[in-house]
Amino acid sequence: MRKEVVAAAALTAAAAITAIAALVRQRKRWREQQWKETQKILRKFARDCATPVPKLWQVANAFVADMRSSLIASNGTHTSLNMLVSYVASLPSGDEEGMYYGVNLRRTNFLLLCAKLRGKNDPISDFHREEIHIPTNLLDGTGSTKELFDFIAVELGKFVEAHPNSEKKDAPAKYNKLGFIMSCPVDQAVATSGTAITWKSFEADSTLGKKLVSDFNRALEERGVKLSVYAMVDDTVGTLAGGRYYNRESVAAVTLGMGTDAAYVEPADAALQWHGPSPKLGEMVISTQWGEFSTPHLPITIFDTCLDAESSNPGFRRFEKLVSGMYLGEVVRRVLLKMAKETALFGKRVVPSKLMTPYQLSSPDMAAMHQDTSDDREVVGEKIEEVFGIKKSTPMVREVVAEVCDIVAERGARLAGAGILGIIKKLGRIENKRSIVTVEGGLYEHYRVFRNYLNSGVWEMLGNNLSDNVVIENSHGGSGTGALYLAASQMKDAAKSQMQDSDPQPEPQPEPEF
Repeated sequence: MRKEVVAAAALTAAAAITAIAALVRQRKRWREQQWKETQKILRKFARDCATPVPKLWQVANAFVADMRSSLIASNGTHTSLNMLVSYVASLPSGDEEGMYYGVNLRRTNFLLLCAKLRGKNDPISDFHREEIHIPTNLLDGTGSTKELFDFIAVELGKFVEAHPNSEKKDAPAKYNKLGFIMSCPVDQAVATSGTAITWKSFEADSTLGKKLVSDFNRALEERGVKLSVYAMVDDTVGTLAGGRYYNRESVAAVTLGMGTDAAYVEPADAALQWHGPSPKLGEMVISTQWGEFSTPHLPITIFDTCLDAESSNPGFRRFEKLVSGMYLGEVVRRVLLKMAKETALFGKRVVPSKLMTPYQLSSPDMAAMHQDTSDDREVVGEKIEEVFGIKKSTPMVREVVAEVCDIVAERGARLAGAGILGIIKKLGRIENKRSIVTVEGGLYEHYRVFRNYLNSGVWEMLGNNLSDNVVIENSHGGSGTGALYLAASQMKDAAKSQMQDSDPQPEPQPEPEF
């Protein structure tokens, strides 16, 4: 009897072992199948995002075509670019010296800046920057444009008192120029009636632009601030002014941050749509508004299409949704969500709710995961737990996450490079002139791999023979400093006008008698 019990127990144990082994094999096969599906999604996504050099030139050439069409567009002609003429008096020459002030108006705050310029061979000195948060009532629709300008004028007055300009202490306000740049969303409009404060890039010579300049100067005058604004321009134009101050070969500037735009210097006679006074020195600054650029050559995936459809502006700003920091992390999240649902990338349990939350992944977090060089991608593991609440992940899973980040960043950076070369090609400078492009923004400055992909993409497009003709460099001084360089160039123009006004006019001579 005892032997029979032992035999039965042995049989039962053997059966259990067999069952467990079968279950292990089954789970192993399931994991292998799910891993194959994960790799399949990853490979297809990589193919759809691919940016080989021929495709990049297709994008660049389409960009050139849209630039040309927009510059000569008449009423009723449609192009994807809305090229805005930023009629600043002139760009800096690099000889400007002295102390200057600037304002950088942003979404929820503004920067006040001042510094002394000492010519392009010396760095700026006595640099001061102060960030002021805008009161909620001026942002939530209960304040007016006048109230906002009054608030800025008061804070600027305090700033000037704390950092006075002894050289121009008693000069009339009209000769003390203030640089004013706006780093605001482009898809909203400045409300000059009603109470809502929303923002848009606008033509500085337009009725709207002139009214804003006039309103702000009135606010400064009422508060005894001896400064005046010539024009309000977007931050990319300010970046271009900074680049031009240091080098005359600086012909374009790009912003690569949460949003993106590009500005460049265009010969005045190329813009047939321009109807204002002829700019000085025969050149004008164009803000391309390249976030709106669209062409069938853009490598758009199903994830980009869904993101666009669910955005607040479907069908618009397609280039920006591929390039800017606002959207890069969101594309990554959508790819990971598909993998989590279809291949159980993060396990069989319910998909984490945070992974289903739009815009949960920021570009800084994406950059941290992408640039993780630690053993077994430890930073990736920490980030997906912090951002998505995913507590357990294998090194293989973390490698997939990093690879998705790599695909998205590489595509965005190389497309930005194609846009840059589109501008240089439009100017006819690729083959026989050296051009400097100044880039500003957190995406370019702090996302090292993104920056490397942009530079390498430009080099690949140009080839060895032409790669030295386009130089991409960081902006000088960081966010907002472009306002100072604009103020310097405007001050010089004001000084020239003052000298011309003070020159004695020659007395009329009698006509000769014959």
